[in-house]
Amino acid sequence: MNRIEFSKKYLIFSLGLFINAIGVVFVTKANLGTSPNASIPYVLSMALPLTIGQFTILLNLLLIGLQFFITRRQFPLVQLLQIPVSIAFGYLIDFCMDYLFYWINPEGYAAKMAFLLIGCIILAFSVFLEFTADVIVLPGEGLTNAIHAVTGWEKGVVKVSIDAAMSGTALLFALYFFHAPNGVREGTIIAAILVGIVSKQFDRMFGKRLLAWIHASGKATPQTAAMK
Repeated sequence: MNRIEFSKKYLIFSLGLFINAIGVVFVTKANLGTSPNASIPYVLSMALPLTIGQFTILLNLLLIGLQFFITRRQFPLVQLLQIPVSIAFGYLIDFCMDYLFYWINPEGYAAKMAFLLIGCIILAFSVFLEFTADVIVLPGEGLTNAIHAVTGWEKGVVKVSIDAAMSGTALLFALYFFHAPNGVREGTIIAAILVGIVSKQFDRMFGKRLLAWIHASGKATPQTAAMK
């Protein structure tokens, strides 16, 4: 991988990270239950004096620790970059929540559902960008990869299990603090199902073109010419 490809990959990943933060904000502000990955930070942020972004950082650091514990010597050192990425991601969520999209406050179920679905599409696009960049994974996906590598279990099964564990833990916190499923509702289930499906559609529509752009060296090749 030359410097141009390297730069393009990290540019796409950084864009995906920012868009991911926007998606988290849209889904969360819909107030129908947030995505599984954001559910624990969101519930805790409503009960304790830290922000959703700060709890996201703490949760992601815990997930990185679990990856290292599970894989031990097999842990790729490059994935230590998950630490600064997690910190940046947490601050991006708070920045988007408190400054860029502070005005979002949908009223009525239809409006809330619309913002939820828009948020799911935004999250799906961010996942597509991050996977296409193929440089660093976010800690939730990193934990999925770690468990898959050690156990051989199917990635899809591991991913669903982690989502269920996070949502279940968030629900327990919500019931403990609020005696109600605050932050874990139908939106949590919709996000868990929809984001993966829509992300695959983005990959089908734009994946080859984006990869061609990443690997383009500035001169037209038969492959890139065929994509135009």
